[in-house]
Amino acid sequence: MKVTVPRIYATEGEHVHAKIFKRLHDDEKVQVVTMFRGINGSGRSGKVRASTLLDMSMDLLVVIGFFNAPDKVMYTLEHLRDIVQPDHVLTFAADLT
Repeated sequence: MKVTVPRIYATEGEHVHAKIFKRLHDDEKVQVVTMFRGINGSGRSGKVRASTLLDMSMDLLVVIGFFNAPDKVMYTLEHLRDIVQPDHVLTFAADLT
């Protein structure tokens, strides 16, 4: 089965990641959503965000991923446009085996 896998890039600081997760789970009924928290990263601003044992940053980069049929993914991403910037989404095709 062919699926589309989107990856949505956000930061923790503005709690956008929680809003995205809630909308995917509660409103769009996406069955499998995974959120990855970065250890180190930098965004468009060039500001480095890092997590160490001494300094637990709460503004790290977060990647939210899920998969579904291509038309369902595009429909779902359209419903996220108010909270996700288009240049913060990467999609790719995959085979579900």
